[in-house]
Amino acid sequence: MTTESLLGLQLPRQGTTLVIVDVQERLVPAMPEPVYRQVLANIQLLRQAADLLALPVLTTEQYPRGLGHTVAELRGGQTVEKITFGCCGEPKFLDALRELQTRRVLLVGMEAHVCVYQTVLGLRQAGIGVHLIQDAICSQRKSDYRVALNNAAQAGAVLSSTEMALFQLLERAATPEFKAISTLIKAR
Repeated sequence: MTTESLLGLQLPRQGTTLVIVDVQERLVPAMPEPVYRQVLANIQLLRQAADLLALPVLTTEQYPRGLGHTVAELRGGQTVEKITFGCCGEPKFLDALRELQTRRVLLVGMEAHVCVYQTVLGLRQAGIGVHLIQDAICSQRKSDYRVALNNAAQAGAVLSSTEMALFQLLERAATPEFKAISTLIKAR
């Protein structure tokens, strides 16, 4: 593995944005209930940690007139409405990332094989690194989820987990952030 590819696996706080894709009221009932509950818990944990670590959070909503708004548990902060499946098809999304000086994203949400996957492609095309958080994305069918992970990895996304990403962002123990985030992890 080259030094350049190792650098792509790193996840420093500076330049990282948490992007929550389309976790919306009318889309949620289509997801398998136990899978959705776990995904929601992981996204909530990442969101709380983002606040503690001063990471920006950007949320998207796919056609909210039809699919409703972001679920109550995840509302707040900057939201971009879109009609394109991939977030990068909406100019306001890329504008927001530029304003935030984003070089890499923690990508979470639904559905893995549609909006999340197409967002991976758009972000990679825009030169933005992607850490796709496997336990914080879902699809209606497991087969679609698996294909999305495989193709996202081929497109250059780093496949990660909630806990793995959090400890990468923390970098060290014995800090106030470490103590707070460790407490959140233990509570889940």
